[in-house]
Formats: sequence, C-alpha cells, structure tokens
Amino acid sequence: MQTVPQLTPPAPAPVGSMAPTRVLVVDDSATIRGLITRTLEAASDIAVVASASNGAIAVTALKQHAPDVVILDIEMPVLDGLGALPQLLAADPKVRVIMVSTLTLRNAEISLRALSLGAADYIAKPSSAREISASDDFRRELVDKVKALGGARRRALPPEGSGRMPAAAAAEPARNAASPRSITLRPPSPIAPAVIAIGSSTGGPQALAELLSRLDSHIEHPILITQHMPATFTVILAAHLGRVSGRICSEALEGEPVLPGHIYVAPGGFHMLVVSKDGRAVVQIVDGPRENFCKPAVDPMLRSAVSVYGGAVLAAILTGMGSDGLQGCGAVVAKGGTVIAQDETSSVVWGMPGAVACAGLCSAVLPVADIAALINRIARPR
Repeated sequence: MQTVPQLTPPAPAPVGSMAPTRVLVVDDSATIRGLITRTLEAASDIAVVASASNGAIAVTALKQHAPDVVILDIEMPVLDGLGALPQLLAADPKVRVIMVSTLTLRNAEISLRALSLGAADYIAKPSSAREISASDDFRRELVDKVKALGGARRRALPPEGSGRMPAAAAAEPARNAASPRSITLRPPSPIAPAVIAIGSSTGGPQALAELLSRLDSHIEHPILITQHMPATFTVILAAHLGRVSGRICSEALEGEPVLPGHIYVAPGGFHMLVVSKDGRAVVQIVDGPRENFCKPAVDPMLRSAVSVYGGAVLAAILTGMGSDGLQGCGAVVAKGGTVIAQDETSSVVWGMPGAVACAGLCSAVLPVADIAALINRIARPR
C-alpha cells in the first residue's frame, strides 16, 4: 500500500540583507490610508514611504519615492485606480501594484481588468474603517502580499550600481531549469490522465487565462481550478476563463456532474471537492476550515481528485505565494499521477510552484506556455 509522503514547505531562498519593502499607499480616505499604513509599519521589513489621495498624486509620488509596492484603491477622485495603473507602470514597469477594493461585482470586474493590464494582485477590503480594524484576515493578507511581492520585485532588480539586469534574469529561461535552485524531476507517469486539476494564487488569473487559451481542442478532460479568490471574484473569473478558452466554464455548484470539456472554478469562500456518487464524479462544495490560510484551498481539491481518479490526475501548480498544493501534489504522486509546476522566471511569486518543485514532486517545471504544450501532449487521445 502506497503512503502519502509528509511534506514540509522548503524554507524561503535567502535574499541577503535587503532593505525593507518600500510601499506607497493610495486611497482617497485619510482614515483608510492611516489604517493601512499602521498595519504595514507594524510588520517587520516594511516601510511606507509615501501616501496619496488620488491616482494623479500617486504617479508623482512614485517617481519621487521609488516604492517596491503600490497599494492602489479603485474608486478615487481626479484619477481613479484603473486610470492610474498604466501611468504607474509606465513610470516604473517593475513596480508591483496591489489593487484594493470593496467586495462588489463592479469592483471585482475592475480588479480582474486591472490584473490583465499589469497589476500584480488584488485584495478585497472591508467596507468601513471599523471593519478593517477588526479584520485580522485582511491585515494578514495585506502584509503577506506586500512582503511576497516586495521580495519578488527586489530580486528582479539589477545589483545596485551595476546598471544592468543580472545575466540569469536577462537570459532566455532553459527548459525545466528556469530556477537556479536545485530541482530533481520525476520520470513522466505512464498513466493517462482522466482529469486536469490546477491550483494558483498571486498572478494566477493571468497565468490561467494564458494556459487555458493554449490548450488544444482535443483536450476534452474535465478541468478543476482552485484559485485563491474571495466570493464574487470567482464568478467573474469563471466567465473570463470561459471567454478566453472557448470552453464551458463556471463557478462550481454542489452536486453537479464533472463532465468532459467543462471547467469548474472553486467558489470563493468554499473548498471544491470531487466525489464519486452513483458511479460518477460529482462536485461537492464544502464550507470547512481554511487550509494553508486559504478557502478555497488547492490541497483538498487534489486529495479529493486522487480519491476518485487515483493516479489518473494531472496536476498543475501555477504562480502563487505560500505552499498550498504541496500536500495534495504529494498525494497525486503517491498514486502515480503527474505534477507540473510553473517556473520561477515566469511566476509573479514562486511560492506554491516552488514548494512542489523543490520537494521533487514535478515531472516538469516550465513557463505557462510550455505547460500548455506539455498538457496537450500528455492528454492527447491514445
């Protein structure tokens, strides 16, 4: 009997004696700016270097203070977040922008549009200053994302005084060797996949859109997706992925059958599982505890897929912070399934894919376009 290996996330790669992550906070409410500033400055290795009440002021402040990360509200006078975003990125193409908005359908649509325009991530903020003060989840997510994106931004910069990009960053990434860290690849699995399961977080919406748009029409496997997102956002994400992929894609519903050619997106605030019922695979939506600080989480989706499909699971872990998906990929490999991870060079944050890659669970570590090409080969009808 095969056992699932107990995996521990690898320690973050050392980044040397870096200065604190420099942050610009942009929100039209002075109260909200103050709360966000105090939250960030209470954390280690973060310094708020400036704040701004609208997008026009933010563009000037970015040029003056050179922040690593911008916290950007959507609804502001003079120049709103969506209008300011391209100007901020034009002034500094390497700056990481986190869109922050209250949880409405309109703001979810705008946030996803901002991601397609170059924003690195998004956070749904509570609707009032009092709720922000009381929300441990919002404050933790804010600090974690600023640290992760700030670290990624600074590692991508040329050494101080060099005036050029490091050779490793400028070079075309080598196939299966895009990270300088030591990665041991597994042999390809001989088991033909029956289902494709994808996990992603920070940078995931862009990576998912690229991957799905590149899948060949002959790929008729059901596709399960867990993207770390709040409620409302996942409805918009599913609609967007359906448009770019040309496939039937929807937020998953309790009890619906898992059908060939369909894409199922885990609903925000719930775990998505697949279970066997009356001889067929169906979706189960679970309001259980968070895993890896996430709900939905990738690990429960992968564990459930293995329980139904055994080794006929093809798992892909895309860009994202943290290590969600590590234990689930261990279960996939233990049953003889296949795991692919996005490479470090193309990831916004190489946390989730880095965890499975460094644990030796992957048969390939590739840019998103190459992941799609590999899936096209692995899942080709035989």
